[in-house]
Amino acid sequence: MWCRAARAVKLLGRNTPSVVMTNGVVPKINRRLCIKPQKESTPQPSRPTLRVPGHKPTDWEKRFLLWAGHFKTPEEIPETVSIETIRAAKTTLRVKFSYVMIALTILGCIIMVIRGKQAVKRHESLTSINLEKKAQWREQGAPSTSDKP
Repeated sequence: MWCRAARAVKLLGRNTPSVVMTNGVVPKINRRLCIKPQKESTPQPSRPTLRVPGHKPTDWEKRFLLWAGHFKTPEEIPETVSIETIRAAKTTLRVKFSYVMIALTILGCIIMVIRGKQAVKRHESLTSINLEKKAQWREQGAPSTSDKP
């Protein structure tokens, strides 16, 4: 029983800050929760990073390099290219593609506004189109119900 009480006191002592008082020095607060336990650090042998000095680009990667502007002609592309160069080309193409998509979205919005204004001039609206369709359905449905005795 005493062992459990001692363990509880020990656990509570870890969670409370302790103040160390020394003469003539500002009190130092020791927060045990903030301090990580010191482990014996053994120097880890640094693993050499395996990096391929050159990467043989595929046909698509060659196209990416050309479209991104890294090279002007396919003949200028060396047999091996660094992976960072290919990643940079892909990133450049992503940005260019996003700009094209933004431009197409804005163009589509402008076209829809123009077509909507033309429809208003012709007095066309979704409400009038729906009312016409419902009137046609009623006309088609009326003769079939009157035929039955």
